[in-house]
Amino acid sequence: MNQTSLPASPSKAMPPHNDSSIGGLLLSTGKITPENAERVLRMQKELGIRFGEAALRLGLITEADIQQVLARQFDYPYLQPGDAKFSDKLVAAYQPFSRQVETLRAVRSQLMLRWFARGHKSLVIASIDQDDGASLFAANLAVVFSQLGENTLLVDANLREPRQQEIFDLQTKQGLSDILAGRADARSISKIDSFVSLSVLTAGTLPPNPQELLSRTVFSNMSAEFETAHDIVLYDTVAFTSGADALAIAGRARGVLLVVRKNKTLLEDVAAVSEQLASAGAELVGSVLVDF
Repeated sequence: MNQTSLPASPSKAMPPHNDSSIGGLLLSTGKITPENAERVLRMQKELGIRFGEAALRLGLITEADIQQVLARQFDYPYLQPGDAKFSDKLVAAYQPFSRQVETLRAVRSQLMLRWFARGHKSLVIASIDQDDGASLFAANLAVVFSQLGENTLLVDANLREPRQQEIFDLQTKQGLSDILAGRADARSISKIDSFVSLSVLTAGTLPPNPQELLSRTVFSNMSAEFETAHDIVLYDTVAFTSGADALAIAGRARGVLLVVRKNKTLLEDVAAVSEQLASAGAELVGSVLVDF
């Protein structure tokens, strides 16, 4: 009777779960099982091919799986549809090689050169009107900064109509407003495990006095602590037409990236906001035209 010889210590033959090799990453992410890993290793040895190629030939993984673990090898994590409950409009997470995300990376490069390289750590992402897409843009921008390896914190400072909790499917009840009111602390910040260097602070309990909360000294102190603990701090704020909250935050961050809507935002409104920012001691770092 023929018998198959197995290694005396299978754990030494298979890639360990904390291994950063293709095999180790496929195991740790659940793309293949330990049992299937043994099949792959046998084919790899017989044919003298790479682990990933053997797994592909056996039909255990797809080319998309290979691309994803390669990205993890190079510290460039992204997701496949269904991997998390994030909004499908978080294109930087789900479609990292699309033209939209190439544009996001170009914006990131400009910001690194024109703002963050000058010693700044914080930036406000704002818009003229509430439905101009600033929150979604801020979320995607935070993802691409984290993919660069920058320790990034996204703060949902829109205490009127917050979006980040929904975009990142966060279940936290306390957030920025609760910290400002003295009812919570930095432990309210959520680490986004799908990305190595990304954290999100949600808006928290919607307060009756958002502008007053954001104008308190405690906000300045908190912002300084955020900058100490992170490389990049992005603030998603309420639109300029919805209140003066954005000006209070901009006065602390010193810089604003304005999201403008194609065929909607008026140039005179942009000029008016630029003047308001200058009066608040903040700089209009640039503007981004969106059409979603």
